[in-house]
Amino acid sequence: MKRVHKDGSAQITEKKSRFIGDVYNIENEEDALYYINETKKKYWDARHHCYAYIIGNNNEIKRFSDDGEPSGKPILDVLDKSGIANCLIIVTRYFGGTLLGTGGLIRAYSEAAKSGIEASGIMEVKKGIQAQIDADYNSFGKIQYMCMERNIIITDTEYGENVHINMIIEESEYAHFQKAVADAFAGRLEIVKNDNV
Repeated sequence: MKRVHKDGSAQITEKKSRFIGDVYNIENEEDALYYINETKKKYWDARHHCYAYIIGNNNEIKRFSDDGEPSGKPILDVLDKSGIANCLIIVTRYFGGTLLGTGGLIRAYSEAAKSGIEASGIMEVKKGIQAQIDADYNSFGKIQYMCMERNIIITDTEYGENVHINMIIEESEYAHFQKAVADAFAGRLEIVKNDNV
């Protein structure tokens, strides 16, 4: 599933009208309503606050609002095409005095939405397994190298009599890594699964 990396904001100008694209990670409709209300307070003097959001891995919830402009649906289209879930895009417009026409408005709102997504960054969210290995100090360097080679994230390392290594392994790679560790250390080291993440 794709998600935005962080909340972000970008601005474009079209014929003196200013369009601000704010993008938020959301988990539910309450989050969406909160950010919509906060944005309306922040840009209280703006003419329009159009938005769209998608919630759920399979796009269970999709909503948009035109706020009097032909623009909510184009924002939703940008979100749909990006494949991003659990995301809200609000585009705020400050009117610059020149009418843009329907086509011009659709382009400007779409561009502001895309710019907001670019400012937020996109990440791929995958299922993972939180696990641990207890290794002696001689084995620690090899474990680190094996993790780096396979893009396994070491989240914490505790040094005591042995080295206690906490890690997150992509679910699809877990069995392969388990076998690689067993082979590399002739069964002396064992990966202990803690939780799904």
